[in-house]
Amino acid sequence: MTNVAILGASGSIGTQTLEVIETLPDVRVAGLTVHTNTKVLEAQVRKFHPDCVCVADEARAADFRVRVADTGVKVLSGPEGVEEIAALPQADIVVTAMVGIAGLRPTVRAIKAGKRIALANKETLVTAGPLVMALAKEYGAVILPVDSEHSAVFQCLQSRAGGEERVKQILLTASGGPFFGKTRAELAAVTRGQALRHPNWDMGAKITVDSATMMNKGLEVIEASHLFGVPVDDVHVVVHRQSVVHSMVAFSDNAVLAQMGVPDMKLPIQYALTYPDRRPMAGNELDLAAYGSLTFEPPDLDTFGCLRLAYHAGRVGGSLPCVLNAANEVCVDWFLQEKIGFLEIEQLVEQQMAAHAVLPHPTLLDILELDNEVRQRMRRADR
Repeated sequence: MTNVAILGASGSIGTQTLEVIETLPDVRVAGLTVHTNTKVLEAQVRKFHPDCVCVADEARAADFRVRVADTGVKVLSGPEGVEEIAALPQADIVVTAMVGIAGLRPTVRAIKAGKRIALANKETLVTAGPLVMALAKEYGAVILPVDSEHSAVFQCLQSRAGGEERVKQILLTASGGPFFGKTRAELAAVTRGQALRHPNWDMGAKITVDSATMMNKGLEVIEASHLFGVPVDDVHVVVHRQSVVHSMVAFSDNAVLAQMGVPDMKLPIQYALTYPDRRPMAGNELDLAAYGSLTFEPPDLDTFGCLRLAYHAGRVGGSLPCVLNAANEVCVDWFLQEKIGFLEIEQLVEQQMAAHAVLPHPTLLDILELDNEVRQRMRRADR
C-alpha cells in the first residue's frame, strides 16, 4: 500500500488527486492540508479517513476539531502543521499542490524527510530552484512533476535507454490563454471575468489569470530549467491552442518526441503517483481524427510581456525570480479584487524587478525574507 499526503487538498490539483486515488486500490490517503476550506476538508476526512490533517488557518482549526471529533482524525494547525503533514513518517509520496510560495517550506521539509515529491507547486522551483534541487540530491528525494507540461517532458525523457541522448531543446506548449491574438490596446480593457474564462483547462483563479498573462508559462520555463538541468534559453515556448501536445523534447540528432493526450490533469497526477508503472485510466481517450489538425505558433512577447519578464528573470537567476514571483502574486490578487487593470500586472512586476539588487546565491532565509519584503513594499503603495 502506498500512502499519500496532499498539501493543498481543497484546490483543483488536490481534489483531482483524490479522484485519481479513488481508482487506485493500492493507494491510500495518509494526510491532507487546506488553508481555509474546512467544508471540503470535512467531506474528504469522512470519505478517505486520513491519519492526520491540517488547517493552516489556525482560527478555523479549533472549530474543525470539534466538527470531526467523531472520526478520530488528528487535526493540526498553522504553517508548522502543514510541514508536519509534509514529513509524515507513513507518507511515501507528498503531493505539493499548494498555490504560491507558501508551498516552498513544506516542500523543503518533505525533501529533507526523503519523500517522493509529486510537485504541482511551480513557485518552489521558480524561487529556489538551485537550492531545492541540491537538497533533493543530498537527501535522496525524488521529484516527479505534476504540471502537464513538465510531466510531458519527463515522460519523453523516459525513452533514453542509457541516458546517452543529449537534450537539445525543451519545447513547452502553451494554450495562449483566453486572449491569444489580442493587441495590447484590447488587453487594456480586459475584465476579471474574461481573464478567468480559460479555453481548455479548469484551474484555480490565480493560475488562470497567470495563464491569461502568460506569466504561468514563464514560471514553467524557469521550473523546467531547474527540473531538467537545461539553460533557460533552451526552453522554448510554442503556442498550441488545442492543448493536445502537452510538451516536446528535441534531442541532439534533431529527433523530437512529444507527449499527447486530451487536456486532463488526471493523467500526469496518476503517472506521478504510480511511476514507473502506467496504470489503465478510464475515459478521456485521445481521438486525433476528431481534432482534424493541430497548430503551433510562436508566442507574442511584445503583447504578453510577462513571459518576456520571466525569461529575463530566469537568465539572471539568483534572487530575481523570487522578486518576479512575489510581485506577480500581489498583482494577481489585486487584479482579482479589481484594484488594477490587466496590463498593470506586467508593469508593476517589471518595476519591482528593475528596483532589485540581485543576490547571486540566496539562502532559503534570504528568499523568504525577500518575498515578504517585496509584498510589504507593494502593499505600502496603498492600492
